[in-house]
Parts: sequence; C-alpha cells; structure tokens
Amino acid sequence: MTSPRSSNTFLFVFLLLSGLAAVLWCAAHYMGLPLPASFLEATRWVAIAVFCLYAWKRRSLTAWIVVGMLMGIEIGYDWPNAAKDLQVLSTIFLRLIKTIVAPLIFGTLVVGIAGHADLKQVGRMGVKAIVYFEVITTLALIIGLAAINISQAGSGVTPPEHAAAAAPAAPSPSASDIILHAFPENIAKSVADAQVLQVVVFSIFFGIALALLNEEKREPMIRFCESLSEVMFKFTNIVMLFAPVGICGAMAYTIGTMGFGVLINLAKLLATLYAALFVFLLCVLLPVAILMRLQVKRFIEAVIEPVSIAFATASSEAALPRAMEAMEGFGVPRQIVAFVMPTGYSFNLDGSTLYLSLAAIFVAQAAGVHMSLGQQLIMMLTLMLTSKGVAGVPRAMLVILSGTVDSFHLPMWPVVILLGVDQLMDMARAATNVLGNCLGTAVVARWEGSLGKEAPSPTVLDAVAK
Repeated sequence: MTSPRSSNTFLFVFLLLSGLAAVLWCAAHYMGLPLPASFLEATRWVAIAVFCLYAWKRRSLTAWIVVGMLMGIEIGYDWPNAAKDLQVLSTIFLRLIKTIVAPLIFGTLVVGIAGHADLKQVGRMGVKAIVYFEVITTLALIIGLAAINISQAGSGVTPPEHAAAAAPAAPSPSASDIILHAFPENIAKSVADAQVLQVVVFSIFFGIALALLNEEKREPMIRFCESLSEVMFKFTNIVMLFAPVGICGAMAYTIGTMGFGVLINLAKLLATLYAALFVFLLCVLLPVAILMRLQVKRFIEAVIEPVSIAFATASSEAALPRAMEAMEGFGVPRQIVAFVMPTGYSFNLDGSTLYLSLAAIFVAQAAGVHMSLGQQLIMMLTLMLTSKGVAGVPRAMLVILSGTVDSFHLPMWPVVILLGVDQLMDMARAATNVLGNCLGTAVVARWEGSLGKEAPSPTVLDAVAK
C-alpha cells in the first residue's frame, strides 16, 4: 500500500519545480535573461516527470488524467507540428466513449422504469427534474447576460477580412422542428447520430411498455437490460484506462494548432466566461448543494474525475458514463441516475446556456448593433429552446449560435472569430454541464428521499475506488 506521505512529497517537489520553471520562463521572455530554450524545456519536463511519479504512487486515474493534460500541453508547446497529428488519440477515445452512451442509457433507463414498475415515481421524478433544470438554466442565462453587458467584451472588435464570406450558415429551427427532434423515427439512426434525447424518449416508452406486461414476459427483458448495464459499466472502466492517452492527444492538438497567443484578441471574452461560470458555481450550484444538505466535500471528490474528463476533452458526452458511475457511488440509486442524468444532458446544459447568452450578445456588440433588454431576453429564450437535445457534443453550440444569430439578422463574422477560442470555452462549459447534471441528479435523489438508501453495485464500487 502506498504511503500518502511519500506521494505528497512528490506533489510538493512537482509544485516547486513547476513554479521554478514558470519563473525562469517569464524571466527569459519578459526580462531578457539569456537562458537556452532547451534548458527551459528540460525544467518543464523534469517537473512533469516528478508528477508522473506522484501519479504512480497515488495509483489514481484522476492523477494520470492530469498527467495526460500536462504532457499534452507541453508537447503542443514544444513540438506543435508533431502535436497536430496526435488528435487521432483523442478521436479514438471519444469514439470508444460514444459506443457506450446509447446502450448504457437504454439498459439503465429501462431497468429504472420497468424494474420497479412504479410509473408514478417516474412521472414524479420527471416533473421534479424538469422544474429544477429550467430554474437552474434560467439563472445561468441571467448570469451570462449580466456578465457580457458589464464587460462589454465585444465592443471595439475589428472585423477580420473576408469574415462574412467565411461565416458558417445554419438554419434557424422552428418550434415544430424542436419538438419533432425529440422523437426518434429510427432508433438505429438516433444511436448512430448520438441523439441522446431521442434515445432517452425511446427508452422511456420502451420501459413503460415493458412495465405494463405481466411478470413472466417482463422478467427476461429486465434481466437482459440489467446485464447490459453492468457490461457497459465494465466497458467504461476498460475505456477509461485509455483516458490519459486520449486527453494527452486532445491537449497537444489544441495547443499545437492554436498556441497560447490565440487568447490575445479574445482574452476579455474568455475571462468574462470563466468569471461568469465561477459566479454561477459559487452563487447557484454551491447554495443548492448546501440547501439540499449534500456532503459538499464528498460530492466534489465524486465528481472531480468526470468533470476533469469533460474539461480536457471539451465534451460533456465523454464524461457521461463516468458521471453515472460517480453518482451511483455517491449514493444515488441507479434508477434515478439512469433517468435524471441523460435527461439533464438535454435540458440542463448549464455551462452551454451561460456561454450562449455571452456569445450571442458578444456578436451584437462586435457588430455594433444595440439590442434593448427586451430584445436580449427574446434572443435568450430562443437560445434556451434551440439548445435542447444537443447533448453537449463539441462544437454543437456554434451551430445553435449561428442559427439564432442569423434569425435575428445579425452578421455572422463575429461567430467566425469565436472559432479561435471555442475549444478553450468549450472545455469550461462542458465541465460545468457535467457538474450541474451530477448535482441535479443528487438533488432529485434527495427530494425522493432515496439518497444513500441503496448500495451501489460491486462494479461501480470497484470503478469509483480507483
């Protein structure tokens, strides 16, 4: 068994070395200290090597994920041309994750509905979850709207050459399109297209139909779905072993293609987003956790891994299987996790909603178009409706933003310049999406009086113990 004191020593040495490397880099770049680039590079790699020893001693997947992030950033900075080819690693990881999502949702949701045969509880949970989701996302939207109006991040932006010609075009969905999008016409197509909301709707109807059958015909399918759920959780554990490698590739590609200088023109918007998200976490999510009498420290320990995965991959979807395991390990019964978590991926995208309110007004400010408070609220309502069902897929928010901006007759070139830092903004909003959905799942469990009343499965306990 690893001594905590031994691993903490490596962590202290890493912090010391990384601090020294940062000071030397600043001295070389801003004070003109004649230090060889190879020496500066070596100091950074030595610090990362020490953190690798810390991760080895800790034997924690979260620690190895941080290793992947650090190595990816360093590879992208030191060897940007080679880093561009490492995107394949993150693509492999994301593809493996996407194969898990649909069968996991189907298996857990069907068992959650039909396994207990309590359709009243399902309806009650649904109402509570939707009310909670809409209140929280509305607060996120208001905070984002206030933040961008205070910072005025879009004011004074100079339009780039030929931006209008390069702007992405996206149709504005009508109300009927939004409603129809929730209902699958072909479940195989919904699975292939990663339409989480459609899979959820199909699974709910399937579970209700199964619950209405007699026990003799219902039991074999329930056993199949229970086995499917356990297999997919075990599948998740296997895939997560590749997470540090995939995340290393994602970070290397991001830094290698964009570099750190990409923040110069849009630093104010980026700072506004991160400040608004911090306010949202501090003034909305934390009070909710306290009011619901959740063990905040234990909750943070449970969600840190899925949140870090979402941040590094810029995809809420990539963290969904691990988030479901984390919440079951936290004490939320599986039937609640199976219903609330996937539903939240369609109705409770807190980070994405806050980002959309920022980005939409940024477009108007950059274009020099004054929008009254009433016009801003109408645009926010439109964004809230059109963002449902996108499941936190990377870049999906740009499509939603483009369609809404076009429908309000605003120019598209400001959307184009957002592409430069979209990866960095996507990381923050994806992490907030996952954190918000984990909290929402725990809140509904508390309302149902079920939090901590049901022991997690051995597979889940094995996963969260790592």
